[in-house]
Amino acid sequence: MTGISRPVEVHLYAAARSAAGVKVIEASAGSLGDVLADATTQYPGLATVLERCSTLVDGVATADPQTTIAPGVRIDVLPPFAGG
Repeated sequence: MTGISRPVEVHLYAAARSAAGVKVIEASAGSLGDVLADATTQYPGLATVLERCSTLVDGVATADPQTTIAPGVRIDVLPPFAGG
């Protein structure tokens, strides 16, 4: 990481955790798309898994890749859920 800002924490669950082999990734702040791109650069196996996952940004569900992510924000990458 470069700079002095706190990184974004990306918490992985289920298949995403298996693909990366870690529970938490530190990524650079920016947009949600930027953060996830940084995560897949660090862990290329995540690329196909992330296509099926949902994301929470500080506990709020969002899929918009343009969502601004400030330093210190927590992102949770969740598996797809079945049910009704």
